[in-house]
Amino acid sequence: MMGLPRPGAVVCDLDGTLVDTVPTRIRAWRRTFAEFGIPADRDHVSSLIGSDGKWLAEQVAARGDRTLSAEAAEAIDRRAGEIYGELNTEPRVLPGALAFVDALRSAGIPWAIATSSRPEQVSQSVAALGLPEQPVIVDGMQVSRAKPAPDLLLAAAEALGTRPEACWCVGDSRWDVRAATAAHMTPVGVATGSATRDELLADGAQVVVDRLDKLVDAL
Repeated sequence: MMGLPRPGAVVCDLDGTLVDTVPTRIRAWRRTFAEFGIPADRDHVSSLIGSDGKWLAEQVAARGDRTLSAEAAEAIDRRAGEIYGELNTEPRVLPGALAFVDALRSAGIPWAIATSSRPEQVSQSVAALGLPEQPVIVDGMQVSRAKPAPDLLLAAAEALGTRPEACWCVGDSRWDVRAATAAHMTPVGVATGSATRDELLADGAQVVVDRLDKLVDAL
């Protein structure tokens, strides 16, 4: 943790960072693409988890030499969310996640969840955390561009009343790291979701841990 600045605030991803829902996300996306007749390789879909859903749909379609209209991308993203909601019945909190959140609260460090998901996809996973109060949440429908664009993170920093430069952005995907860099936040990776430690470091993560409670001492 040498060189990791103490944060003025922390912006956390949700899927694959706080809750173990990435496999469910992948299943939902693949079922959706099957419904729309779009070939979808599992590894390719997995590599895109955490990014803006409409952009994800466009990337998968493009691999099959298809171009989606804005309306089609929106429909695919919406349907993937519906299927995910049906599948995500018992989300599991990732080891170390609650200890990290408790440490933030004990240290008086404000924090927020910033997720590319639609709001209706978020509530079940947030409820699984069993938090004593509702956290600040910025979802993909509150901005024009979700990750890897910085918009979600900048909106979260504004909601917390903190300069982006004073924030950590903690996430499991390459898109979290890229969004953090674009937002001028400190990118902190956790290898519990869609990307490996090496991938997170290659995209610019300052530190990568294998569970969130290993960050507690840096607070």
